[in-house]
Amino acid sequence: MVLNFEFLLPTGMAVLLGGAVGLERQIQGHAAGLRKHMLVSLSAAIFVLACETMTANSAAEMTRVVQGIAAGVGFIGAGTILKTRHEHAVSGLTTATTIWLSAVVGTACGLDQYSLAFTGVLMTVVVLVLLRPIENYFGKKPKRDV
Repeated sequence: MVLNFEFLLPTGMAVLLGGAVGLERQIQGHAAGLRKHMLVSLSAAIFVLACETMTANSAAEMTRVVQGIAAGVGFIGAGTILKTRHEHAVSGLTTATTIWLSAVVGTACGLDQYSLAFTGVLMTVVVLVLLRPIENYFGKKPKRDV
């Protein structure tokens, strides 16, 4: 077994960028925090890198890998969503979304799309941190069926 350093950059970036999203969730006290987001992002990057070496960069094969990651991580995210006792109240949707996004970031890193991954994390932090006061100001009111 030989350590291949070419995998260090994509996996390292996946861990760092997934961690940036997870850190915000950790600070807010959500169950899926820093380490979970890092691991989801890393896992997606490894899936891409492993399949990339097996498929000789076939675009058709790589799209199947990306589809599998998107579908598979959806199940993990679904586990964070809880229906509360109130009729229209659901919690965990934002965390489920950030878990899915961490997988997307890891996928982008595995495909050497670091600018896209970084931009996605930057926009995510803007949405999660900077827009929170606006959301709190207007209140979180469930929509009523008309």
